[in-house]
Amino acid sequence: MKSEVKGYTAAPIPDPAAVGLIGVLLGGPSAEREISLKSGRAVSRALREAGYRVVEIGEKEEIEAGIRFQRPAAAFISLHGRYGEDGEVQRLLEEMDIPYTGSGIEASRRAMDKVESRRIFAAAGLSVPPGRVYGPDLVPGSPPFPFPVVVKPAREGSSIGLSLVRGPEEFAPAVKRAREHDREILVEEYIPGRELTAGILDDRPLPLVEIKPGNPFFDFEAKYVRGRSEFVVPAPLPPAQYRQAQELGLAAHRVLGCFSYSRADIIIAASGRPFLLEVNTIPGFTATSLLPQAAAAAGIDFPELCRRLLADALTRGNYRSKETAKEAPD
Repeated sequence: MKSEVKGYTAAPIPDPAAVGLIGVLLGGPSAEREISLKSGRAVSRALREAGYRVVEIGEKEEIEAGIRFQRPAAAFISLHGRYGEDGEVQRLLEEMDIPYTGSGIEASRRAMDKVESRRIFAAAGLSVPPGRVYGPDLVPGSPPFPFPVVVKPAREGSSIGLSLVRGPEEFAPAVKRAREHDREILVEEYIPGRELTAGILDDRPLPLVEIKPGNPFFDFEAKYVRGRSEFVVPAPLPPAQYRQAQELGLAAHRVLGCFSYSRADIIIAASGRPFLLEVNTIPGFTATSLLPQAAAAAGIDFPELCRRLLADALTRGNYRSKETAKEAPD
């Protein structure tokens, strides 16, 4: 029997007795390790309470070694940042023929790379802030846009290495900080406005969440320090603007080739125009994280959300063949 909650139809929830060991991948080697541990532990707790056999992989051992030793029947990926969101662990799981949650190899890689994803978004006609890429051999003396500007590493998550630069004296330190995380950096025009996140579940839009950060923008501290930000769901927007933001998030999900779920970060400028910032293929995953909040507003509580993503992983089959079919010419 399919699970249906407020119009969202998912794959049948698997009987715990019929499923083998579930490996929750958490921790890992990225700069987002501590956030990943919180996400993974929350997922593990939810799945265990639902009766599944769960092993956590990555807190005390190297991820690949843990997967090869445990040989889980399926993997629930709670790894944020490099190795978890860039397609590397997905490639390993496919080589081992282990079903896993979320997007496949290429979609994960594209979403993690802010430079490539921007190019894909722009080519598809999706609005992104004006920006310029600086490779390892280019040292920007000044930004290509008036202050303030945003400086970020090309491949990092959770706003790690990101800076909002208000004046010339802050620019060089911001470039240095971003280059500590990636040799390639992105400098974007700062778009002030209302910050939204558009969650996708079962390849359909969830209710929008508006973020009201306590800091000047939604940086690492604003994201993860309790009480630093306020979240409003559903976001109080005019109906046409609300639909436009949801459609932008869904279009970004689709153009990258994402599967099952993702979360897009969007700014609504003073003009009312939405700008797409990035797509997260493995966003934060505790009961109070943004995508679970959006799912809760659709009537899907955290344990149900975890079970649905696991069900999706077990029913999708071979991710590699799906991506090949998606990219093959008509």
